[in-house]
Amino acid sequence: MHDRLSLDQIRTFIAAAEEGSFSAAARKLGRAQSAVSDLVRGLERELGVALFDRAGRTPTLTAAGQSLLKDARAIGGAVDFMNFRARGLAEGLEPELCAVVDVYFPFQAITEAAKHFQREFPATPLRLYVEVLGGATEPVLDGRAGLAVVGGPGPLPRGLSGEPLNGVAVIMVCAPDHPLAAFEGVIPQSELARHVQLVLTERSNRSAGQEYNVMSPTTWRLADLYAKHSFLLGGLGWGSMPLHAVERDLAEGRLVRLMTPESPPAGQIVPMSAVYRASAPPGPAGRWLIERLKSCPGERADRAVSGN
Repeated sequence: MHDRLSLDQIRTFIAAAEEGSFSAAARKLGRAQSAVSDLVRGLERELGVALFDRAGRTPTLTAAGQSLLKDARAIGGAVDFMNFRARGLAEGLEPELCAVVDVYFPFQAITEAAKHFQREFPATPLRLYVEVLGGATEPVLDGRAGLAVVGGPGPLPRGLSGEPLNGVAVIMVCAPDHPLAAFEGVIPQSELARHVQLVLTERSNRSAGQEYNVMSPTTWRLADLYAKHSFLLGGLGWGSMPLHAVERDLAEGRLVRLMTPESPPAGQIVPMSAVYRASAPPGPAGRWLIERLKSCPGERADRAVSGN
């Protein structure tokens, strides 16, 4: 079967239906009325149905025309989108933006950035992964992702370049009925060591052997921040959490802040960076996202007061 429908016929059909007459469609398209009529008749022959009823002074859509107009608009829209996306690709726009986000980074900031991204780059699909520690750099290093938002101290792996973002406030917390909640001021290291510390651990081996803020010899390790949060609320241990994730719990008394020897009085700010392979820097969409995330406000850990 050889389809002889043309995009010209389809666009002319849409114009005639939207303008209400062949003469109005001709003016819109900058063509002769006879050319518009011929294109519509040719489309009707190819489809085998009448699209317009020509019995009156002006043609009106038939039932078949009304139904097929939806398909014609879908085809025209798809072609327009294809052309729009092709122009972007010709200018270096990524066909897809894949990014990895450290689990500690405020996801509300990512959501707000994504809303604007969708408007700025409607033809570029966005794919996001959420990882912990070195797990955030692994998809960038192996080429599965174009960029990552990485948290924590230490140098970047070889081959990656980074740009600083505002840091994330991290505090130590426990449930109000946990034994450590009864302490005021800085809790001695010896006392912290007597209780289970809940530690977030990555799923990859990228940072094997590296420990951050682990102060108890007894640890329970979880690879999911939601699970860690739930265990903290359940009184199963104590541990660190990003302030933005527990502010409401602190305000409503479901968690309390702990002061430890390792945390400064004003709280701890974990540095965040946008990283990418030095040999494959971000294209326009990735660059836009990095600059947007740079504008996210920083956090202050001293907003959280023990017992609030």
